[in-house]
Amino acid sequence: MKSFASDNNAGVHPGIMAALDACNEEHVVGYGDDIYTKKAIKTFKSFFNDQTDVFFVYGGTGANVLAISSVCSSFESVICAQSAHINVDECGAPEKFSGAKLVDIPVPNGKLTPELIKPSLHGFDFEHHSQPKLISISQPTELGTVYTLDELKALRQLADAYNMYIHIDGARIANAAVYLGCSFKEMTIDCGIDVCSFGGNKNGLMFGEALLFFNKKISQKFKYIRKQAMQLHSKMRYISAQFDEYLQSALWKKNALHSNKMAGLLLTEIQKFSQIKVTQKVETNAIFVTLPKDVISKIQKESFFYDWNEHIGEVRWMTAFDTSEQDIENFVNILRKYLK
Repeated sequence: MKSFASDNNAGVHPGIMAALDACNEEHVVGYGDDIYTKKAIKTFKSFFNDQTDVFFVYGGTGANVLAISSVCSSFESVICAQSAHINVDECGAPEKFSGAKLVDIPVPNGKLTPELIKPSLHGFDFEHHSQPKLISISQPTELGTVYTLDELKALRQLADAYNMYIHIDGARIANAAVYLGCSFKEMTIDCGIDVCSFGGNKNGLMFGEALLFFNKKISQKFKYIRKQAMQLHSKMRYISAQFDEYLQSALWKKNALHSNKMAGLLLTEIQKFSQIKVTQKVETNAIFVTLPKDVISKIQKESFFYDWNEHIGEVRWMTAFDTSEQDIENFVNILRKYLK
């Protein structure tokens, strides 16, 4: 039985496995100077624009750390949500490797706003204070909520007023795009985003991440930063071939639409239980709920999922590209067993 713990627990989509197999022939030049990587970069540019600089790295934490490192000096700071992945789930890597300070802001729904950020924008040109330089957001957020295009543009206006940059952690960026019904370009370049960590592992890929720079001021020296950070993959074709297939075949859209749809179906079913309270808007493939504390561990033993806030009995359920209606029915039956 599939669990609802994380979309990261799902396997690799057959289309991606086929792309990996197809590129696994003959010898090609390593470190990105191969036909597969050049083709993938061209594909990314077609989805964004010709000025986009594309770099492949091993995974999400590496992409986020290097995005911060490309923008910030060690005496500068990054504004992020308190729930942000870079703040909670990367073991201090952003601060360790970039030297920059994370300034985490409590947010009720995972989303930063100019009003929430402004109190942290002080101490400019004061040598005793870390200098605010980067706003880092997750799209969608760790709570499954999605920034609207207008909300992104409002952050850009704030960043312009304080000479700052904006980074998107896009581990599930496809889920946000299909929810908004917009293109990747509309959600990034058109909203003034400077750099984006573009992921796919949670949506059917095996490994790897693309770091997309829309502002060439911060990408000029990135190839050296990537190498020094041990994120330059020698057999890069196995990362780039995945992304080329993912984008060209519209697999990104198909998979994200499906996982979002399955979350909606699960939401409909759990709303029939009076003991389950939904705590966040369900906009992508994540559902946050509170349950009676005495049944959580019992349900987890039959279908594992993660606690989110143990103090209030809040848990997270996530659907994936391979979640089926039968999986949801099976899970609901387990819930019914303990929530009578």
